[in-house]
Amino acid sequence: MTIQQLEYVVAVDKYRHFINAAKACGITQSTLSSMIQKLENELDVIIFDRNSHPIVPTNIGEKIINQAKIIIYNSSQLTEMVMGERTKSEGQIKLGIIPTVATYILPNLFKEILNNYPNIKLNVTETQTSNIITQLQRAELDMAILATPIDNDDLLEIPIYYERFLAYISPLEEIYKQKEIKSSTMNIDNMWILKEGHCFRNQILNFCNQNSNFKPFYEAGNIDTLVKIVDKNKGYTIIPELHIELLNSEQKKNVRPLVSPQIVREISIVVRRDYVRETLLNHLAEILKTIIPEHMIDERLKKFAIRL
Repeated sequence: MTIQQLEYVVAVDKYRHFINAAKACGITQSTLSSMIQKLENELDVIIFDRNSHPIVPTNIGEKIINQAKIIIYNSSQLTEMVMGERTKSEGQIKLGIIPTVATYILPNLFKEILNNYPNIKLNVTETQTSNIITQLQRAELDMAILATPIDNDDLLEIPIYYERFLAYISPLEEIYKQKEIKSSTMNIDNMWILKEGHCFRNQILNFCNQNSNFKPFYEAGNIDTLVKIVDKNKGYTIIPELHIELLNSEQKKNVRPLVSPQIVREISIVVRRDYVRETLLNHLAEILKTIIPEHMIDERLKKFAIRL
């Protein structure tokens, strides 16, 4: 049984004529008759007395038609509700975000929401990727900002921007003299790195061709701490491109591009596949486009709105 079949039944009841009902529904008379016949077979009843002219419903057909009208109405109400949710510019966004992105996005994100979308309540959870994915699947979060791909069929990934990894090197290191650093040949023995659980850590170890079980002398909880450790000691670390704006003029002299290969991470908005609030999703994307430098923004996002 489908809504479409019920709509055909109601149309025949309205016009009391199969040909006229079919024209009103924009289909052929044979298609309409076939669909109603399938419904009658499924319910094991006769809905219309076809020997009567004009056609009239049977007694059980009358009851089915009355119920069909209620179902169709409720279905349209549900559709309107969903469309309303899609277009609403108010409500709560429960957002998950990973720590290696939060530092660069949240200050301006809160500012933009407060200034331009006062009817949106932003509730943010900053935690690691595995926790966020679990919370999304449980519908405890509406959206997330994550490094992707995460290869989860239950979730929809919408790329927002692409961010290079850069080396931050102590002037006391020999490789400080190089204008660019080959990422595939970096010696991880002198590298300060994030602690276990950060996807950023895993990405670094992967491109440095190192086992993810590597245990450095100290594992930091955030990138700013890593930078300060390099400043006070020897060694180097890896920072995302957006971290450059947080460095002072002297610290910026310690940054080197990574090449061979150049390493880039994709940052996306991630939602459940059944998420419907399209307008709120686009508001978040538009704000992120004002925060992130234009050259980093996904080309599709520059041209098109998000469609669910």
